[in-house]
Amino acid sequence: MPERLETQSRRLLRRLRDTLAEPGKGQERLNRITELIAESMHTDVCSIYLFRDPETLELCATRGLKSDAVHQTRLRLGEGLVGRVARGSKPVNTADAPGERGFRYMPETGEEVFSSFLGVPIQRLGERLGVLAVQSRAKRLYSEDEVYALEVVAMVLAEMTELGAFVGDDATLAQPHKNPVMIRGGSGQEGTAEGQVWLHEPRVVVTNLVNDDPEAEVERLRAAVGQLRVTVNDLLTLASPTDREQREVLEAYRMFAHSRGWSRRMEQSIESGLSAEAAVEKEQSEARSRLQLVPDPYLRDRLHDLDDLSNRLLRILTGQGSETGAAMPERPILVARNIGPGELLEYGPRLRGVVLEEGSIGSHAAVVARALSIPLIVHASRITTEALNGDPIIVDGDEGVVHLRPDDSVAAAFRDKIAMQTQAQARYAALRDRPAVARCGTRVSLMMNAGIMADLPSLGGSGAEGVGLFRTELQFLLRNTMPRRSDLAALYARVMAAADGRPVVFRTLDIGSDKVMPYMKRPDEPNPAMGWRALRVGLDKTGVMRMQLQALIRAAQGRPLSVMFPLVSEMAEFSAARDMLLREVEREAHLGHPLPEKLEIGAMIETPSLAFAPDAFFQMADFVSIGGNDLKQFFYAADRENELVRRRYDTLSFSFLTLIEQIVQRCAEAGTALSFCGEDAGKPLEALAFTAVGLRSLSMRPASIGPVKELISRSDIGEVQALLKAAQRRGEERLRPIVLDYVRQLKPL
Repeated sequence: MPERLETQSRRLLRRLRDTLAEPGKGQERLNRITELIAESMHTDVCSIYLFRDPETLELCATRGLKSDAVHQTRLRLGEGLVGRVARGSKPVNTADAPGERGFRYMPETGEEVFSSFLGVPIQRLGERLGVLAVQSRAKRLYSEDEVYALEVVAMVLAEMTELGAFVGDDATLAQPHKNPVMIRGGSGQEGTAEGQVWLHEPRVVVTNLVNDDPEAEVERLRAAVGQLRVTVNDLLTLASPTDREQREVLEAYRMFAHSRGWSRRMEQSIESGLSAEAAVEKEQSEARSRLQLVPDPYLRDRLHDLDDLSNRLLRILTGQGSETGAAMPERPILVARNIGPGELLEYGPRLRGVVLEEGSIGSHAAVVARALSIPLIVHASRITTEALNGDPIIVDGDEGVVHLRPDDSVAAAFRDKIAMQTQAQARYAALRDRPAVARCGTRVSLMMNAGIMADLPSLGGSGAEGVGLFRTELQFLLRNTMPRRSDLAALYARVMAAADGRPVVFRTLDIGSDKVMPYMKRPDEPNPAMGWRALRVGLDKTGVMRMQLQALIRAAQGRPLSVMFPLVSEMAEFSAARDMLLREVEREAHLGHPLPEKLEIGAMIETPSLAFAPDAFFQMADFVSIGGNDLKQFFYAADRENELVRRRYDTLSFSFLTLIEQIVQRCAEAGTALSFCGEDAGKPLEALAFTAVGLRSLSMRPASIGPVKELISRSDIGEVQALLKAAQRRGEERLRPIVLDYVRQLKPL
């Protein structure tokens, strides 16, 4: 950059800093800034557009256009050259604006006399805040140095907007992080909670944006980058040589940390007048914009690596660690981009809810959230940039919605909903010790799902008759090394003891898909949910499965033992797994260890193929459990992690209930016990319909047992069965309205 322009850029930033330090309202500051930029860059116009809402830009300040247009002129995202800059998150530079594609003439601004146009996005860490534009009467293309200088100024404006420097009376100039925000995500765990935000990784706050000594700032940046490189190299040295995924992430870290282009661009920003911290954030924001537009998913994933690396560098520069000294609020709701199961368990029962920007419905975090009986929202976009520690927040896990800083009417409505749920829970508690028996005398066994020891205290309080599914994978996923057989045996023994004679069904290791052990090589699969997972892994990695089976046999210590194999796709797989378990029983007998008093071996029907297995399969299995979550997604070919399709198909449809009914009939003919396990088992309407098609055992999360028991107790199963049969004869596809109408006419208990 030439010395004259370099000095001009620095002088402009210093004048900006001085202007922002002066007292005044947001509008006054914006007006002074447009005057300053136009004068410094020798342009006839300088205008600042800010987002009024996610789709609308508003002219908030100008020097050169008609003043009456301020807060009156608005553009949709993508409309005109300003809207084009905002949508594409990249500059538009033209000598002939009226002749440019997408130009829109706004007569109230008086801009018809201006030919050249340069607009740059005002953005911070991928969040679009507005557009900074300059215009001139003369036809000229702005130089690269001028474009860069305007981008540097836009970056400072973005940071100052985030810090609330432009707060004013107009709605567009509202205090950031003050307005109510509703974010729609996916429901990872049902339930409703109200509390205060607790950020898992608090944002680094940058307050010094402009430097007075570029050479000193460059040295400070280089020292911090050097420290960062040492840290990344150390992490690579400590990484497991067999953990390909971890090493790939760290290699990406190292690639970015040693990138000369990355360092050079940040140093160039410092030379233009930014502080080291501001230079890091400027590069982070621009890289976000570039990578978000890349079609290659692998390269887009690298955005997270760059974010993590930039945040590490900012923490080194500012000295701000992840511990801010702030006290956790009384009713904390955890907000994070993502979180591992171990970290979530460390927070424990203190949390009222969890909101993740990423995550998935079947992730480890979701399993832990269910164990802690707290609502979980996943795919809540922008939550980590919108939320601040201590912000009021409401989590509606039933609808998959987050209300951040809710207004009084929303908060009051949800408090009413929570109060009604509390009253309902009191009614359910009165039913705790009663069996689920319908008015017609039909009895349904209600079991609970569990995965960690923290679940087991719910066994007595929920009214569950036992554990219909104990997930065993968390003990493998929470560790950095393979658990020892003795540790697993001790844990399983504690589970059986806590059940106090009630039945417990242990599901063998269900890993793969989005559940990957840290110490196990992850295969590169295009569709992991339908790939190498669950029993398929167990039959290929027999050493791991045999070790787990041995631990289960030893944990029984003479008590009854029920073992269930997940994702069985054909009879041969179940037969092989069953034979493996029986061989381990023989081996334990040879070693003189006590054997289970009774051994039951079952399978989960999670693939439609197993519903059509030979009769010999149903005769071989001691019991069968329908794994509703996977069976439903494979039956409809609708990924349950995909928000576009996962709600598209109804459980209470003719086709799906017919499949369930066929499984019921096949188990009845073979004399094989059958249960239904999954989220739908805990939904009262679905549970009632399942009972009507012949299921007599349902396993669900503990909090669902009360509502399901209450509805079954009020119903006549024969009546529901007759209604469904009549609807099926009429050829009706969707049966939910019929069940719902029946329930609405029921009398309370």
